[in-house]
Amino acid sequence: MKMRTEQEMLDLILGVAKTNELIRAVSMEGSRANPAAPKDCHQDYDITYYVTDMTPFYNNPEWASANFGKPLIMQMPEAMRGADNDGGFVYLMLFPDSNRVDLNITTGMYEDDGEPSITLLDKDDGKGLRPHVPHHDDAIWHIKPTTELCYYSCCNNFWWCMNNVAKGIARDELPYAMAAMQWVRSDLSEMLTWYIGIQHGYNISVGKEGKYFKKYLPQDLYVQFAASYSGSDYDDMWRAVFAMSDLFHAVAVPVAEFFSFEYPQNDEDGMREYLQKIGENKQ
Repeated sequence: MKMRTEQEMLDLILGVAKTNELIRAVSMEGSRANPAAPKDCHQDYDITYYVTDMTPFYNNPEWASANFGKPLIMQMPEAMRGADNDGGFVYLMLFPDSNRVDLNITTGMYEDDGEPSITLLDKDDGKGLRPHVPHHDDAIWHIKPTTELCYYSCCNNFWWCMNNVAKGIARDELPYAMAAMQWVRSDLSEMLTWYIGIQHGYNISVGKEGKYFKKYLPQDLYVQFAASYSGSDYDDMWRAVFAMSDLFHAVAVPVAEFFSFEYPQNDEDGMREYLQKIGENKQ
């Protein structure tokens, strides 16, 4: 099935709204509202319908399918465990042509949180649920300079949690070891973000989960970052452990120098000694 174009999708989204009097305004958020985000066909359509009555829209997947087409799969967070039950309703829909629409329906007044948001339709000309708001850039997601406490906490937690990875491997507890690798990776990603900030300034975003690391890291460091991922083979995991360790040191030291912090070399030395012992010098 040929993928519908952005204009075709917007025509569909607005067409539904224009023919339903309960829908008073439509906005678009997410990457399609952010001019700084790379454009491609995989971007979701993050849409909000502002309505005067939630009744016909709430937990009504038949309404969604009748208006937008039958999706390959749908998720309705408010009908699932852990729902926040704030009175709104969300339909996450992935269609056969690979387009995805994340449709949030609300009776609440728009609250400006600083994220990029574009008004696509307003039947009440700013006097209803969607008042006139300025179009923000993506500054809310820009890299923020670190503080000494945050920096030290990141370093200490990275090296400390490495012992969990080593123990998981030594005990042949693969699920635990893999989970511990992710705990460590979160600190590595934070340090990489600060490193990118000191190299490129603080008017950029590295994207959700560091998805723009490849764009902003020097090629050699990105190669090291890619090498920090592993498969389920324990030898490969040990290789990744030392790759992560080397990369963390390579970026944490210049971050410390830039902000005039002290890098906790003793933490690194102690954990490397432990890793060498547990890993039987496997690198």
